[in-house]
This record gives sequence, C-alpha cells and structure tokens, in this order.
Amino acid sequence: MARAVVGPRARSNAVRVDRCHGRASLDDGRLNLDLTALGYAIIAGAANIVGAAAVTARTRWSESGLDALLAFSAGFMVSVGLLDLIPHAIEEGGSRAAFMVLVGYLLVHLTQHTLAPHFHFGEEKHAVTQAVGWSALAGLLLHTFIDGVAIASGFAVSSALGILVFFAIMLHKVPEGVAISSLFLAAGASRKRAVTAATALAAATVAGVLFTGVVGPLARHGLALAGGVTLYVGASNLVPEFQAKPGWRLPVAFFAGCAIYLLARQLLPG
Repeated sequence: MARAVVGPRARSNAVRVDRCHGRASLDDGRLNLDLTALGYAIIAGAANIVGAAAVTARTRWSESGLDALLAFSAGFMVSVGLLDLIPHAIEEGGSRAAFMVLVGYLLVHLTQHTLAPHFHFGEEKHAVTQAVGWSALAGLLLHTFIDGVAIASGFAVSSALGILVFFAIMLHKVPEGVAISSLFLAAGASRKRAVTAATALAAATVAGVLFTGVVGPLARHGLALAGGVTLYVGASNLVPEFQAKPGWRLPVAFFAGCAIYLLARQLLPG
C-alpha cells in the first residue's frame, strides 16, 4: 500500500491551522469571560438605580437595617480585599503591585476628601448645595469605575474570585444609590435628575469592565487598584459609618460578613 508523503509546506500549514484554532479558542474564552464580567457589572449597576428609585419613591428605610447591611458589607469587602485581591495582585506583580494597591487606596481617599467630603452611605436628610451633590457624583464616578475594573480583574483570575468581588460590590451598591440620589434631592434637584445621577454610577461600573479589556495599564494593574479601593471602601468608608454606634448587632454583622466570605470562598469552585 502506498503511503502519502506529507511535505514540509503541508506540515507548516497544519501547524499554522492548529495555532489559529488555539488562538480562536483563547479568544472565545476571553470573549465569554468579558461577557460574564459585563453581565455581573450590569446587575451591580442596576442596584445603584434600585437604591435611587427607593428614595425618589419615598420608600422609608430602616436606619438600623441599613447600618447592619453596611457593617456586613464592610466585613465582606475587607476580607475579599485582604485575602484575595491583594494577595493575587502581589503574586502576579510583586512590589509594583503592592505600590499600585497603595495608589488605589490613596486615589479614592483623595477624591472622597476633595470632591465628596459630605458623602456618606445612607440617606441625606439635611439641605446641601448643588455643588455638594455634583462633587459627590464626580468622586463616586471614579469609585464605581474601579468597581467595574475590580469585577473584570476578578473574573480574569477565576470565576470564583469574580463572583466574590461582585458580591462584595453588590452589597454597597444599593446604599450608594440611596446616598447619591438623596444628596441630589437635598440640593433641590428633581427626582428624575436624582435617578439619572445613580444611573451614571451604574454606567461607570459597566465602563470599568469595558475599559479593563482594552486599556493596557488597567489590564495589568486592575487587580492591585481594585484591592486598594476595596480596602478603602470597606475599612475607611463603611466601618466609620457604624463603629461609634452602641450595641452588639453591628459588630456581629461585621463578623458575619467576614464569615460568609470565608464560607463562600470554600464553596465556590476554582
């Protein structure tokens, strides 16, 4: 029986086809990953709008319930930042990643204290100027943009980390929507404009995912930046909201946030 002889050119073409198929598979995987992160970012952003809608519809929030949610969120966010985001970032980038963690922390600290000094999670009950509302929105746009970067960076490491980061972000999205919309209402803005402000925060979250996929520095340092921002929001934004309030319920809620994070970390695959 005659054997077919495969020449060098045929072998070269076969290798090229295999590489193309491999590259296509990687591209398909990246596309699925991006779409997954994008879907979670849209859900997280929608929570901003839910919070705003609740305020503009004059739904009353239980102050003690909101405090418990913030305490739980703080425990979860501090845990995911210290145990997952920052260690993964340093493992990938070394000392440069540690520096970018600090940059993320300082960046949000700067914007919170210059653009949004009056911002706090929860409903604003005192009259403020329009400048306060707009400056708070400007500061929060950066924060929510990094939320999107965090979601995209988490899914780039693993589905489990992406889901944990999403959940950590989701927990403070409704109080964030409540805060920005009530600030706009306290400044005399219409209900429509208050909801629009929260919608802008939702759009910034989605934009964070999209930009992470195309902007080189975000792709390289997104995990480290997200670690610094997550640590700031959990430890420096949320904890001061409830740490001076008496009682045992809020510390329990904080530790419950840490415990649920650890449990979810064990249960989620990969």
